[in-house]
Amino acid sequence: MKLETDWIKFKKELRDRLKIFALDIIKLVQNLPKTPEAKTIGNQLLRSGTSTYANYRAALRGRSRAEFYSKLSISVEEGDESEMWLDILIESEMSTNQETKRLHAESIELIKILSHLRKKISNK
Repeated sequence: MKLETDWIKFKKELRDRLKIFALDIIKLVQNLPKTPEAKTIGNQLLRSGTSTYANYRAALRGRSRAEFYSKLSISVEEGDESEMWLDILIESEMSTNQETKRLHAESIELIKILSHLRKKISNK
């Protein structure tokens, strides 16, 4: 019973962390420079950053292990895309502030967690 409770707690904490990430991405995109390049990258980041959270939520509501795995895989892919766009913002010097760097580091951590979870599910 304890193991099940820990699993539920873990899933909820990860869901909440992904929600905060999505909300922070929205704030970051709102504060990007108003150039065509930043707008394009911002739109892509907005889609992938919020999709990471949305697909994880969908995974939690999956009707089967296969559906959970599939949605979790999409969440990993979207998280990876978010990390790439954040890296582009930093490397292009469009946004090099501490918040962008923090979100980049957070995206890497979230990818690691989601990827590990996906691996554990596939090994069962």
